[in-house]
Amino acid sequence: MIKYQKKSVKVGSYVNNAHVDTVIRTYKQERWVHNTERIGKEDSLSCWWSIEELQEYIETAKEHGADGIKIYFAAYPENYGKEPAYAGRQTLVLVATKQKESEFGVQNKDIYVDGEKGAQILAYNSPVLCPPYCGGKGVGPDDGLGIAIVDVKDKGLTVI
Repeated sequence: MIKYQKKSVKVGSYVNNAHVDTVIRTYKQERWVHNTERIGKEDSLSCWWSIEELQEYIETAKEHGADGIKIYFAAYPENYGKEPAYAGRQTLVLVATKQKESEFGVQNKDIYVDGEKGAQILAYNSPVLCPPYCGGKGVGPDDGLGIAIVDVKDKGLTVI
């Protein structure tokens, strides 16, 4: 009997408080302030899902052959009617993937499954966004992870 050992595709690592603080502070100062100015309201700083729903999504992805998940940065359209408070704000979309080797090297291909309207991407969205809902909606985090003082030029300083 020949046994095959599955090759690990682990690429991430655990990080410490200083790393988290640095990358979030950098984001707030270099991206968030510009996004907020452009959309005319505070852009979201975080997305929240429960462990239960993430586990369910991961299990569904595994059942369809996934060995990874891409996390896409995204934004809701200005006319987003499903949750008007999300209109224009950034979000994250999870997409199940399967790693494949091709003539171009290793690629993480999006997984599609048969749905009512044909093949559909195996994706997950609709988190609790903060802002606008920073713990006050009854679900999601009370997003108190650090603060940053951001220079918004002629508008002075803002604390986020």
